[in-house]
Amino acid sequence: MPLTFETGPVRVRVPATSANLGPGFDSLGLALGLYDDVAAEVTSDGGVRVTVTGQGAGELPEDDRHLVARAMRATFDALGGQPPGLAVECVNRIPQARGLGSSSAAIVAGVQLARALVVDGVRRLDEAAALRLAAELEGHPDNVAPCLLGGFTVAWTDPSGARAVSLAVADGVRPTVFVPEERGLTAAARAALPATVPHADAALTAGRAALLVHALTAEPRLLLPATVDRLHQDYRAAGMPATAALVSALRVADVAAVVSGAGPTVLALTEPPEGFDPGRDWQLWRLSIDVSGARVTRGRLGHAERDPVAAGRKS
Repeated sequence: MPLTFETGPVRVRVPATSANLGPGFDSLGLALGLYDDVAAEVTSDGGVRVTVTGQGAGELPEDDRHLVARAMRATFDALGGQPPGLAVECVNRIPQARGLGSSSAAIVAGVQLARALVVDGVRRLDEAAALRLAAELEGHPDNVAPCLLGGFTVAWTDPSGARAVSLAVADGVRPTVFVPEERGLTAAARAALPATVPHADAALTAGRAALLVHALTAEPRLLLPATVDRLHQDYRAAGMPATAALVSALRVADVAAVVSGAGPTVLALTEPPEGFDPGRDWQLWRLSIDVSGARVTRGRLGHAERDPVAAGRKS
């Protein structure tokens, strides 16, 4: 059946995310209160026009090579057809290539916008299918799941594709991110991982991942032991020594600190001690936990959404 497209614009707000959370490699993720706002509408003049404000402005492509546009095109294919043209406006606040899910935010934004621009898009591609598609485009579900669903997510993949559940986070979890100027590449971080790990390390990490689910949802006082990892962080340390050193310094201070995703950002799940100084190379941002995930509304971006520093709390 041919697609019928909405005649007006739609917009979506997508949260930053932190994946792995220490021992939950490629499976656990957390949505954070820092957001990109993206709007799109179908045009009749053909082609794709993208404007970018904020993070990545002047660097990211402004045509159909942009990740939001590519995700939209893939979603339209899954829905059964392509619009004649697209106009996309991105206001980015999530730092690029820092381990805070900027690519997952772009993918989820594209998937959600395409669904919303088709009159019966949500029926044609339900939430479970949207998650599967986003995970296929990203390559793994650990960031796209919290970006789409919000909260603390446990994601896995079975023969049908990616699946996930979102869990409520206990009071007492206080995310702080330490963001460096330097960027990281997920591909390089993955290349540092060995093909096999010792059985004892796998067993220890599995136990801590299970404990982390309990600590995040019920007993935050256990977050320090629950965030011990032996699968990926030590292997990646040589490639980002400043990140490894900051994680170590925070943990010595009894802060449940981990590498955020593939780094180089550091995530602390409990508050650093007063006066803790990470050094001048780090920005410290205290963020809330996002509980809603990607939120779609009708209309163009308003004045607040167009402000590249208006969403999220930083200090």
